[in-house]
Amino acid sequence: MCGICGFAGSGDLEDLKAMMAALVHRGPDASGHWIDPGRSLFLGHQRLAIIDIEGGAQPMSDTDGQIVVVFGGEIYNHLELRRQLQVRGHRFLTDHSDTEVLVHGFAEWGEELPGYLNGMFAFAVYDRRRQMLFLARDRFGEKPLYYAHGPHGFLFASELSALRCHPAARTEVDRAALKKLFAYGFLPAPTTLYRNLRKLPAGSSLTYDVAKGSLVERTYWRFAIEPEEPRNSEAELAEELRELLSESVRRRLMSDVPLGIFLSGGIDSSTMLAMAARHRKPAEIDTFCIGFREPSYDESGYAQLMADAIGSRHHCEVLGLDDARSLLPRILGQLDEPIADPSILPMWLLSRFARRSVTVALSGDGGDELFAGYDPFAALAPAAWYRRLVRGPLHRGLRRLAELLPHSPSNMSLDFKVRRALRGVSYPPECWNPSWLGPLEPAEIADLFQERVAAEEVYAEAIAAWRDAVSEDPVDRTLEFYTRFYLQDDILTKTDRASMMHSLEVRAPFLDNEVVEFVRRLPSRYKMRGGRRKYLLKEALRPLLPPSIIDRSKKGFGIPLADWMRALPPQDTRTGIPFIDENARSRCWDAHAAGDADHRQFLWCCHVLQHHFRRGTAPGH
Repeated sequence: MCGICGFAGSGDLEDLKAMMAALVHRGPDASGHWIDPGRSLFLGHQRLAIIDIEGGAQPMSDTDGQIVVVFGGEIYNHLELRRQLQVRGHRFLTDHSDTEVLVHGFAEWGEELPGYLNGMFAFAVYDRRRQMLFLARDRFGEKPLYYAHGPHGFLFASELSALRCHPAARTEVDRAALKKLFAYGFLPAPTTLYRNLRKLPAGSSLTYDVAKGSLVERTYWRFAIEPEEPRNSEAELAEELRELLSESVRRRLMSDVPLGIFLSGGIDSSTMLAMAARHRKPAEIDTFCIGFREPSYDESGYAQLMADAIGSRHHCEVLGLDDARSLLPRILGQLDEPIADPSILPMWLLSRFARRSVTVALSGDGGDELFAGYDPFAALAPAAWYRRLVRGPLHRGLRRLAELLPHSPSNMSLDFKVRRALRGVSYPPECWNPSWLGPLEPAEIADLFQERVAAEEVYAEAIAAWRDAVSEDPVDRTLEFYTRFYLQDDILTKTDRASMMHSLEVRAPFLDNEVVEFVRRLPSRYKMRGGRRKYLLKEALRPLLPPSIIDRSKKGFGIPLADWMRALPPQDTRTGIPFIDENARSRCWDAHAAGDADHRQFLWCCHVLQHHFRRGTAPGH
């Protein structure tokens, strides 16, 4: 897996070591650095040894030291690429290091290299002859990469915390970014919480000219749904999908260290287990789940059912949610970038549990985003119908009535869904997805910041994605939102941070290049049909999974957030978050504590930010 960092320009070895120290949890097995003193170019690496443990040390260079690489992630087609490069005359020194494929691949293909890769990655290549630093991030942003560029030169790192260890990194809080965090619940790339620090978007690369100090960023790949009418029958499509998923899982079983599977009992993680059982003896496959003593939040029974059906070696840890809550200060204190997704807690717990036995785990991340698994997909048609028939005063009256409904603390309760649905349809269709998803709507953000806030401002990325979509189908447009934004900057970020806090590598077979290429060409009726979500995926897996797994309702990784927010002690209610009106926040707190309103998402977002700023960040105004 590994953590990477480096800089060109001002700074010295001590600055590099400070950056590397901030990344030890990403790579506790070894560390290394490389310096070009003539160009003040520094590269650092923290290694989590997964592939070619003996020969994969980094930074890694070619034989004459002209191309140097630091890399975090896994290249799943590295053996195929190695054979291609050997045919072209490249001589490899390692036995099966995927890092060395990047060294020779850059020598052969230069800045086109990312397009050849099937994997999750963030890497930096220094070309000494051209005095050029080249960075790239994988197609969906499974691995993070941040950078800063200014008079000081250029900095990069796997995490903001490492970037901020360099004295040239400025940490002035960006007011506009803070609004977006409250609007989405996450920060869409390239935005970070800090004005001068950026997040390289998924599917992007960056070239920095060390001599000139100039920088060019480009997109080498972007997820786009371009549906085509299939020539094959539905049964043939289902078989093709099964084979693609099977091959993807086979690639991701590649490991020189113990490997397991996250198993929730939902269709996505169950698919991973069913496919892994095609390539390994079921009794040799370790599966992991977290159970909770509170029945409404516990899915461990479904995970056990699936493990029994396949015959895996299943491990389950049962916890009390109130006991788990005591871990929140520790988890949020380690969270590198604020993200308002409370499922970071169960993901952290699951990663801690799995890491006691394995170093690598497969997850079902990406299945919901590719195959329309979320509740809003079912809401699209009713929302369009409602917007045509209900307007103006009547809609506003219905919103007021909805606020009078009893506020249930349950996860995704009916009253919560009704209020969210009505909130969304207050805006044009291109704003539905972020307004359904985020902690606050624009009018509430305006009250919090005491200034005018337009939907076009805080939802700019979602609006652009909706309008630029090739397909005009609202299901396809919604899929693009979830895949390009929510998946990259929430789901995968959450998984990466929670797992890497325990030095655990997590792989997502749904995001394989070939699987994605197949899915993005499918018409939406194969994803959403007659109100049934994940239609083709379920039909493809029906021969392999128990009906109770295939046909069960989706249930996310939940915690009793509404009640937890009410239980916070009074001294924790002052946030210290810059720019916001504490009186507006206090009104929300009081209404939520009294049970008169449900502000769980907003108050959780404030709680996350409060911990972030307590870490010693200097908020700028």
